[in-house]
Amino acid sequence: MLDSKTIPFLDLSSSHTGLKTTMPVGTQDANSIPWDPNNTSFPSRKDLLRLPDAPEDAAWVWGKDDCCGRLNLLTPNRIRAASTYIKTGELIPMDLPTSIPATPAAGRLPFKHEIKTLAPGLAYDDIYALNTQSSTQWDGFRHVAHKGSRKFYNGVTAEDFAGSDVADLGKGSIHHWRDQIGGITGRGILLDYRSYADSLGLRYDSASRHSISYGELEACGKWQGIDIRPASQGGDSQVGDILFIRSGWVHDYYHRSEDENRALALRSIEETTFAGVKQEEKMVDWLHDCYFAAVAGDAPGFERWPTEEKWMLHEYLLALWGIPIGEMVDLERVSEVARREGRWTFFFTSAPFRTIGGIASFLNATAIF
Repeated sequence: MLDSKTIPFLDLSSSHTGLKTTMPVGTQDANSIPWDPNNTSFPSRKDLLRLPDAPEDAAWVWGKDDCCGRLNLLTPNRIRAASTYIKTGELIPMDLPTSIPATPAAGRLPFKHEIKTLAPGLAYDDIYALNTQSSTQWDGFRHVAHKGSRKFYNGVTAEDFAGSDVADLGKGSIHHWRDQIGGITGRGILLDYRSYADSLGLRYDSASRHSISYGELEACGKWQGIDIRPASQGGDSQVGDILFIRSGWVHDYYHRSEDENRALALRSIEETTFAGVKQEEKMVDWLHDCYFAAVAGDAPGFERWPTEEKWMLHEYLLALWGIPIGEMVDLERVSEVARREGRWTFFFTSAPFRTIGGIASFLNATAIF
């Protein structure tokens, strides 16, 4: 089992303002808005307060102008506790090279790098042209809205930030993640589903619509020695954890030929498929009730694509709960070190772009064991 339950939270100081406070030990009252991110227990999905002028299941609870969602849970006391997971000091980059994949899917432009000469033989600049969705990325809260209401996280609409004379560059922008939280730093927890599947002799193509159910993640956790249930239910997933799920997409990418990868990337939108977590009620409940600060996977979509439901997990994670989604994260070395060390938790740090008006960002992330 994880050793997380031995971490003392209650005697640590916490505040985004820098003021010294004691972390409350009580359960967050669903009706008491704004919520206090320092609390140790939070309402389950079924106990969420139905908010006026918000879709069902919306947890817009951190303040009317909040742009950070569950990143608010990355309080200094949780970050300090997460730092105790640094044992060997081994650093592992978690971003793919900016030029990988060479041909991005969905018609997105590939990364371009130009070297500009300032003084021949003496000084040079470089110029990047990139789509933030073309390689390892965080999906920000402007990326996907709740389809039924057409509202983004915390009630933001497209008219608030795009295509309008009154557009506000700041509403829902990723720069708030740096300005208000400082970045994405905390305890990472890896579910190595691909290695678990290999242990069972289960072979699948990560470029197919192979779905990973909650039951399979639960079994994967047990195989690793982890109870994936939230701590509030006696499990090992702690409030503010950053979840990573390895489906094997990066491994498969590197083991295909350039032509094979290009052909897959050039599939039409209707033909495009990726492995990922299954759209099901058990998955929705689990992702909500664990109170992850962020979730990520090594596949291009995190969730199975396309969805077989009328909804996507992106709607819940981004629009309803304010949980960033990491995609195409390089988890290959992380999984190797986790197996070698016999533990699946680590210190994680990421510096998203400080782009005012930004919709997404490269991760710029490191796992520290």
